[in-house]
Amino acid sequence: MTSSISQSLVELQHLSFGYGERLILDDVSLSIPRGKVTALMGASGGGKTTILRLIGGQVRAQRGQMLFDGRDITPMKQADLYLARRRMGMLFQFGALFADLDVFENVAFPLREHSDLPETLIRDIVLMKLNAVGLRGARHLMPSDLSGGMARRVALARAIALDPELVMYDEPFAGLDPISLGTAARLIRELNDAMGLTSIFVSHDIEQTFAIADQVIILANGKIATQGPPDEVRRSTDPLVFQYVNALPEGPVHFHYPGPTVAQDFGVRVLS
Repeated sequence: MTSSISQSLVELQHLSFGYGERLILDDVSLSIPRGKVTALMGASGGGKTTILRLIGGQVRAQRGQMLFDGRDITPMKQADLYLARRRMGMLFQFGALFADLDVFENVAFPLREHSDLPETLIRDIVLMKLNAVGLRGARHLMPSDLSGGMARRVALARAIALDPELVMYDEPFAGLDPISLGTAARLIRELNDAMGLTSIFVSHDIEQTFAIADQVIILANGKIATQGPPDEVRRSTDPLVFQYVNALPEGPVHFHYPGPTVAQDFGVRVLS
């Protein structure tokens, strides 16, 4: 195994991907270091969630390589892809719990699906994972009984049920109140360190993201605008990065989508 593979669990090498004629990622290369928390940021539609989908093999790279632990996900057959996915956990946006299963059964689902463990061991694992997110006492509640923050924590317990090496989070802070948001951020950091995970999360929350991430990658226009430790990214003088980090309304990212002028659309005659 080469040193680059041992240091990085996930690598994109000159990867390009688009939906139809719309190019989302254009010759992108990046590395996700093992044991670290990496944040993917940038304007909506910039390819952040697409990168998570590429890692999980939901979509395949059109050019370049999508490496997971040194193996290219793109050409994998279904059996090999399923084996790779067993080493990954995913927290979907807003949790995506099974509405007809209680909390216990939601967390037990991947264990029942991907293992032949006896029920007594499944019970112990589920309760340990729920205890890690502070919800062991909520095991019999239904998803409809949970607040948004609690649902996200149950989804996190489910994501780590199989002790994955990599956990991916798609906007884990979206729609949470300040207390729940802070709890979610702390859990991502603490579970990453306690379990020796590698974590990747998509976020638009500057404060919480910069507080817990080891590496921040900002995507823009199909490319990487900047990447590095939070303090380094915050000090960037790149106009696009500066606008994004400081939430400025004016800058390289414009309010109006490119199109005809007002005069062209409304037939306004410009007086000389």
